[in-house]
Amino acid sequence: MNYTQHANILIQALPYIQEYYGQTVVVKYGGNAMINDELTKTVINDIILMKCIGINPIIVHGGGPDISNTLAQMNHESKFINGLRYTDEITITVSQMVLAGKVNKDLVKLIEKNGGKAIGLSGIDGSLIKAKKLTNDIDLGFVGEITSVNTELLNLSMNSGYIPVVSSIAIGENDTNSYNINADTCASKIASALKAEKLILLTDVPGVMTNPDDSSSLISTLRL
Repeated sequence: MNYTQHANILIQALPYIQEYYGQTVVVKYGGNAMINDELTKTVINDIILMKCIGINPIIVHGGGPDISNTLAQMNHESKFINGLRYTDEITITVSQMVLAGKVNKDLVKLIEKNGGKAIGLSGIDGSLIKAKKLTNDIDLGFVGEITSVNTELLNLSMNSGYIPVVSSIAIGENDTNSYNINADTCASKIASALKAEKLILLTDVPGVMTNPDDSSSLISTLRL
């Protein structure tokens, strides 16, 4: 690509840069983008670029495959109910270790290595994400429902030039437990609390579908 092509791309992007300058964009990072090295590099560089041009990105991530692999190494079964991981005491310990530890810090290192500034956070840090036990017809163990988001901590990080990288583990609202939070739900709650301009979900499925087995059932637009 020559300089003229680069210039044309920047000219075409200028209206979008102006529109989103100073705005917050929450990116839920998951799916193939987390396990494909080439996609990972592309996504991270795009997020760093967003920060460089004045947009405030926040990464919210899960790490289901890493949790399952670690549990398998411990000969502990991974169990899912209605798409959510059943989280017993062993599973929440492993989830916290994997999400707030390995996955989170690997992403922070990758951003730093590629020229960005990142800070790794879990929902436990500074009571960033508080939750209560999710209650429905089926007991899912230590799976939580978010009750509050500490936006001050996120805004402080962004205003200091950092890209917050948030793992989807929460601290109990009225207890000392940790809770596993679905990463999509976590990202949407953070976006809502910050009144973010955009919520971007990176995943390995086409989108929201009324029938997962029928590609024509994709819902192209969602409204509040």
